[in-house]
Amino acid sequence: MKKNEQMRHSGRRRIEMDFQWPETPMNIVLVEPSIPPNTGNIARLCAATGSVLHLVEPLGFDLSERKLRRAGLDYWESVDIRVYPDLGTFFSRNPAGEKYFFSTTGERNFQQLEYRAGDYLVFGNETLGLPDDLLAAHPGQLCNIPIRLDHVRSLNLSNCAAIVLYEALRQINRG
Repeated sequence: MKKNEQMRHSGRRRIEMDFQWPETPMNIVLVEPSIPPNTGNIARLCAATGSVLHLVEPLGFDLSERKLRRAGLDYWESVDIRVYPDLGTFFSRNPAGEKYFFSTTGERNFQQLEYRAGDYLVFGNETLGLPDDLLAAHPGQLCNIPIRLDHVRSLNLSNCAAIVLYEALRQINRG
């Protein structure tokens, strides 16, 4: 039996679905994240999909924080995490690859993009979103997830990352 094949608190056996994971990993970028459990959940998502997690400082927590570690559980060894002191450093170290910026101000529906392996999915801070100057610099790359704005201001950051990443992987797997 493979590692993690059996559920921890159950005798049930888990099944790994047949899926073509991209050779070049997808990239999730969090700009100044402030809520440890969101980042922990996204780290777990990255471990589950083989995606790279990029964190742009300042972070609203310490990477060794208990809440962050708890949300990621025992998956931290499986996550490729890269930390940058600022957006300029992130862009200079990652010049290649399409970058999509997710915001409730975006006019492009995330489902209508044509994702490719190695793309960067960029999300902002939980309370402030992405910086205005970053949004202004990339108007053609601003994307949105449909929600009912008369009911909520936005979706949870970790939910957004999961929704968009799995749509991208679905498209890549289909291709």
